[in-house]
Amino acid sequence: MAFRGFTDRLRQADAWLDARGKWAWIAAMVAGFVIFFPLGLALLAWMIWGKQMFGFACSNRGHERGARHDFGRHGGHHRGFRATGNTAFDSYRNETLRRLEEEQGAFESFLQRLRDARDKQEFDRFMDERARVVTEPTAATETATGTEPGDQSRRGEY
Repeated sequence: MAFRGFTDRLRQADAWLDARGKWAWIAAMVAGFVIFFPLGLALLAWMIWGKQMFGFACSNRGHERGARHDFGRHGGHHRGFRATGNTAFDSYRNETLRRLEEEQGAFESFLQRLRDARDKQEFDRFMDERARVVTEPTAATETATGTEPGDQSRRGEY
């Protein structure tokens, strides 16, 4: 039962530090090093493995992550931007974002066509080399046997 109370206290401290952000975690780690060296190491390990050091689990940073990661194509609706109240600016921004998305799509299709052309060129080069390798040994064997290269088609003729 005493262990459960200890883990509850640790969870409460974790939530309290999360509510205050990354700097609270750093201050707690420094205080841990000053008070008792292994405590500071334990807090450092918890911050790294718990992703506290990089701000992924801090609850007060969640709105910033949402705005950063929601940008993109979502059926014309840009969730990363909220309305400013100025309809002229909002329509200009939405039109600019739509135009940029179209340009990005055109550029991506251009890059795909370039990749396809390069792949076709490499494949054609491979097939030419393969055809040359196949014809070169047959030409060498025909000259070694003393036949002319065009004589094979006349062998069965009378």
